Amino acid sequence: MRIDTVLTNARITTLDPARPTASAIGILGGRVVGLDEELDGVAADVRHDLGGAPVVPGFNDAHLHFSVLGREMTQLDLSAEAAPSLDALYRRVGEWAAAQPEGAWVIGNGYDQNKIGEHPTRQALDRIAGGRPVYLVHASNHMAVASTEAFRLAGHPDPDALEAPPGGSVVRVDGVATGLLQEQAMALVSHVLRPVPQDDLVAALGAASAWALRNGLTSATEPGIGGRMIGHGPADARAFQAARERGVLRTRITAMPFVDALHGLGRVDEGLEGWGLDLGIRTGLGDEWFRLGPVKIMSDGSLIGRTAAMCCDYADTPGNAGFLQTEAATLHEAIVSSHENGWQVATHAIGDRALDVVLDAYEEAQRRAPRADARHRIEHVGVASDEQVARIVAAGLVPVPQGRFLSALGDGILAALGAERTELAYRMRSFVEAGVELPGSTDAPVVPGEPILSIHDMVNRRSAGGAPIAPGEALTAHQALRAYTVGSAHAVFEETRKGTLGRGMLADLVVLSDDLLAVAPERIREVQVRATMVGGVFGHDAEGELTRT
Repeated sequence: MRIDTVLTNARITTLDPARPTASAIGILGGRVVGLDEELDGVAADVRHDLGGAPVVPGFNDAHLHFSVLGREMTQLDLSAEAAPSLDALYRRVGEWAAAQPEGAWVIGNGYDQNKIGEHPTRQALDRIAGGRPVYLVHASNHMAVASTEAFRLAGHPDPDALEAPPGGSVVRVDGVATGLLQEQAMALVSHVLRPVPQDDLVAALGAASAWALRNGLTSATEPGIGGRMIGHGPADARAFQAARERGVLRTRITAMPFVDALHGLGRVDEGLEGWGLDLGIRTGLGDEWFRLGPVKIMSDGSLIGRTAAMCCDYADTPGNAGFLQTEAATLHEAIVSSHENGWQVATHAIGDRALDVVLDAYEEAQRRAPRADARHRIEHVGVASDEQVARIVAAGLVPVPQGRFLSALGDGILAALGAERTELAYRMRSFVEAGVELPGSTDAPVVPGEPILSIHDMVNRRSAGGAPIAPGEALTAHQALRAYTVGSAHAVFEETRKGTLGRGMLADLVVLSDDLLAVAPERIREVQVRATMVGGVFGHDAEGELTRT
């Protein structure tokens, strides 16, 4: 028998309970066909000696805005690393604007008022941008600041007279609009930036794929395409297909259509009013490279932006408990209708008040139309009580918390919640010990998306300033690795083909510089990706060319 590739002299963690470890792996047609002694006497077109390097299944991010990540690579970086103060932010915006053609949009991403002291203002942007339209997106992606010219081009010549839409806020000081738009109010300006040209979006997907391969990320779930608030335009899925056809999409993507891309379909069955995409298309359509996942629904906003809907006021902003983006009844009906029409549902819920509304809707959906293993998801679960954790477990839901938030945003989380309520933030161990198959994710580019750094944070749970963030919720390295492989595949019904390295599984794997399961917990972040294979092909090799024998 002859196969395509054999990797030898490796320390393979398969995560397959039938054979947890191996030293050799055989690949044919992009899938694993054998391990160790199963390869005796088998010839291969290519053999790679990995020199004893550790190998794990390919990392899989269950909540990563893949196309947005690629787009931001071409835009102005306003993260705290690039602009550590408000003055530095203004300097970067002014310098970037001066280098752009007259009238060109200045789009920046990633600023965080928790780190630079306050939000930028439209009045300051007007002074420094030379009259160009400016739109600066907050690190959370739940708010943005626009210049006066940006408002004018969006059809609002007098920002001070703007009324906020339901589920949004136009921030004013003494009756004067500061330019800060929260949640649904972002669409007052962002609508003129859509649709993104298809070629630009394809290029973004190519850039994101190259980044993913360098970091060992072989699969990701994009939480929202095709919507007015989340997505780049009505033909987002087409861009993913085009990127794959052109050979630039080299990461496997499961994409969530945003809820406002769905619509009524009329009567589709006895007693069933259709709700979804045309032709009744729903979760699961596609192949191993690009497929449709859950429908994405928003309930509330951002924790660090103080817009997530809480049961009580934020610790540092008395009188503010956040708000729902959608009226509870409307949110409830969207969840129930999606469930009745066969969709897997993924609802963003960060605040504990929003979480109760979402849990009520999921429970009502199952009462109306019982469905085994619907595997509905709750994105983020930023704050959850013991009672809410128990409800999530009992309902068979998939919580999707972000480990990377703990370091990148942890100090802001502490300020927002206070020490006592921070113990309820981004819980992980509670779910795992209750038997939940927890996924791993980052929500990049809200925070940096490198999987190894995220695994480090899931284990260590400390803020950038060194403060512990609910340390009782820390995972072991093995639990965190499982989340980033098996857990993320399970979260979108793909555990039968990815997440482990057993026979018949996709040959997606990562070669590492050290063993994630053996290094000291505080050193996990130091482990490097040496090579990344997707579908039996090495798409990244940090050392130039793997040794052949």
